[in-house]
Amino acid sequence: MACTTLLVGKNASWDGSTMIARNDDSGSGKFTPKKFTVVEPEDQPREYESVISHVKITLPDNPQRYTAMPNALKGEGIWAACGINESGVAMTATETITSNPRVLGADPLVEYQKKWESQNLYFGTDSVVEEEGTDEEKAGGIGEEDLVVITLPYVETAREGVKRLGELHEKYGTYEENGIGISDKDEIWWFESVGGHHWIARKVDDDGVVVMPNQLGIDGLDIDDALGEQESNMCSADLREFIEKNHLDLENHDDDFDDDDDEEYDDEDDHYIINPRIVFGSHDDADHVYNTPRAWYMLRYLDDKENYEGPEALYGPEDDDLPWQVFPDNKITPEDVKYLLSSHYQGTKYDPYLSYGDKSSAGAYRSIGINRNDFLGFAELRPDAEPIEWVAFGSNAFNVMAPFYTNVSQIPEYLSNTTGRVSTDNFYWTSRLIAALSDATYGKCQNVIEIYNDAVMSKSHALLNKFDAQLAEADDSDKQAICEEANEEIADMLKKEADKALSKALFFRSNDMKNQYARSDH
Repeated sequence: MACTTLLVGKNASWDGSTMIARNDDSGSGKFTPKKFTVVEPEDQPREYESVISHVKITLPDNPQRYTAMPNALKGEGIWAACGINESGVAMTATETITSNPRVLGADPLVEYQKKWESQNLYFGTDSVVEEEGTDEEKAGGIGEEDLVVITLPYVETAREGVKRLGELHEKYGTYEENGIGISDKDEIWWFESVGGHHWIARKVDDDGVVVMPNQLGIDGLDIDDALGEQESNMCSADLREFIEKNHLDLENHDDDFDDDDDEEYDDEDDHYIINPRIVFGSHDDADHVYNTPRAWYMLRYLDDKENYEGPEALYGPEDDDLPWQVFPDNKITPEDVKYLLSSHYQGTKYDPYLSYGDKSSAGAYRSIGINRNDFLGFAELRPDAEPIEWVAFGSNAFNVMAPFYTNVSQIPEYLSNTTGRVSTDNFYWTSRLIAALSDATYGKCQNVIEIYNDAVMSKSHALLNKFDAQLAEADDSDKQAICEEANEEIADMLKKEADKALSKALFFRSNDMKNQYARSDH
């Protein structure tokens, strides 16, 4: 999937929360309706089978309750996408990432092989190519369809989540390369698969913020720590040998080599450090249009702006060495998260909605807030309050997000009743309708969307303050009921504001119809 991820350490956030957020985007030429749900332990499968790869996995007998954002329509599997479990561990899966042929040649992806009979493929009038099928069906590995379902219900900390993900990748392999965020109240870890069975992971610094488009992102991995204390790094047990055997580290370390053992060392800590982007990543021309500009725009907002724009800029939108993690001067808020994951290069010459000046570069790069955003899932694990999951559906440039408590057994109908039928009775389709109408009259509806966002965010904070106060005084036995009451009130508010925005967007679009005529009878 084409997605964008933002990770915020607890000391970098406005209230001491760990925050992980991701846009889940459909592939080009399609849209995937989603719904917000809760999976109870009795509804969690014990014998899991992937629809795409047909891999079969026996799951543990002790699943926890967790929230999920599955596909609303059947046919392609669950795709649970993101959620928070009852231990307060959050997960977002996945950010599809890229690698290079050397890695994939050394550790091929584990792809599903279908049993089929030989056939002749005809090209033109004379040439014939005979292609042979496989003798028997062979299951593939795990992938985005599966990862939340087979991981999140079974872990109590983010570190446990990384280790379980690693074990699953090593045992079953994967048919695609992915980046996965997993967090608890204290830590955020970013996991990246590299090849069919290998993986790396790095902890986000408590005062750091990480940005991730669709390419391998980690720019430094301490192998000795990953294979030892695992303070901030983890990886496959044989990663060092895998790199050396296949000559994957292309960095010129002449000045850093130790003559005795021929390893690269960090001068301060005497640790073997690699740059995973160079070892495992890709730097294709497509990355420079599709991926790196998204990271550049987010970093431009988070870091010192002059480092990313102007004659003295250190980084441009197509540079391969953009930092994976930065340390902003200001604390990051939910509003910042929404703004970044909704952005379309506003304030730059690359904005597809640019209405003045030189428009020659407008729309040159792939936006973050794109037409085929399916949803934004944002887990905010607060240090002294119930976990909340912020949810938005549809194109982020024109939608809003609202917070929901996850200590619940049910989700309000407005967010959980999505079907294939277009209806204003649910948040998914209402959001899609608002976006399509507003895009067509962007100049007129831009203010409508700003008012819509401000209203929902303001009222969301007010409702959280109201119910957080009740929860702080409540017995544990009463908290779930209070969380469910809060969610219903938030959903009611959300529907009222969405209906207002839809009405205004429809009015402006109706006035711009081609059959309009200025004269009337009144």
